[in-house]
Amino acid sequence: MIVMLRVVAPLLCVTMTALVIQTSLQSNLLEEWDSLAAIPWMRTTLVDFYYNILLLIFWAFYKEQSWASRVLWLVLFVCTGAIATALYVAVQAYRVPVDAPLAQLLLNPDDYRRFAPPA
Repeated sequence: MIVMLRVVAPLLCVTMTALVIQTSLQSNLLEEWDSLAAIPWMRTTLVDFYYNILLLIFWAFYKEQSWASRVLWLVLFVCTGAIATALYVAVQAYRVPVDAPLAQLLLNPDDYRRFAPPA
């Protein structure tokens, strides 16, 4: 699983970044906002997106040891969405050994040491 995340997460980060840049060059969100905000599904999609971001922020605040890192990820998640999500997963995947159990990636280091099965 870790190997897959090390490959897929950076790929998603790069492709999403390219898509956002391409779209930004074609369309100005601030100019389009009034027409987009009038669409109920657009508003619902935006709420759905930020609920997802809120859950990711909770995970990052749990995982990260310093307040500076927590605030940095909060800003990145809110401002860049899926780009920061993919980047965060990639960073986490590279922080653990390639043969690590998924729990080591998901849990903060203290909880992993506390709950990990004995070696």
